[in-house]
Amino acid sequence: MTEPISFDSPAGTRVLIAGATGLVGQQCLRLLLQDDSVGQVRALVRRPMSPAELAGPEIAAEQLARLQVCVTDFDRLDDHLEWFDVDWVFCTLGTTIRQAGSQAAFQRVDLDYPLQIARLARTERARHFLLVSALGANARSSVFYNRIKGELENAVRDLNFESLTVARPSLLAGDRTEFRLGEALGLKLAWLMPGPWKPVHVSQVARGLWASAHQPPKGLRILHNTDLRSQPVAGTFS
Repeated sequence: MTEPISFDSPAGTRVLIAGATGLVGQQCLRLLLQDDSVGQVRALVRRPMSPAELAGPEIAAEQLARLQVCVTDFDRLDDHLEWFDVDWVFCTLGTTIRQAGSQAAFQRVDLDYPLQIARLARTERARHFLLVSALGANARSSVFYNRIKGELENAVRDLNFESLTVARPSLLAGDRTEFRLGEALGLKLAWLMPGPWKPVHVSQVARGLWASAHQPPKGLRILHNTDLRSQPVAGTFS
């Protein structure tokens, strides 16, 4: 039986993150746990795992103590409205049509779940929603992937968060556990791509989101791929 989660967090910003097991999400999670201004991080995950398993061995024990692992059925997110009573929400959920198996399954992960998370967070008066979208996101696009990303951006924007940050990265560079031929070829040919389309490291995307969370201006902030590539990168990437 899963132990009940206590939400009596220490002083500091309360953060919810969805997608913490993914490449960008893991980087965001580590930045947040190492951030002394953050009091608690709640991570939505599909299966039980310890804070150390989720965050990685480089995170100190006192930082792991800030992490609450929330095992959830993403089709029943509204069963736990209390999880969404936070200040910031980082949404880094995403898949590929190949991984999902169909366009309908892709839409569920890349549109339906993030939008439901945003709606619940807005209901609980979260102040800042930070979303990983994609370069080329456009609700009117003829490309299914870009259209879904654009529809999500528009729907979240309509919720009128006090602050909304949308990151639009190009091809993501990072240490994947699975091999993706298209991405591997894209990274090999990165030097041929125009500047705005060049690949961006996952750590740059995470740092761009984290930095935006700390900036005071309210309203919508778009982090374009060139903005993200200006961030420091863990390791070397050109």
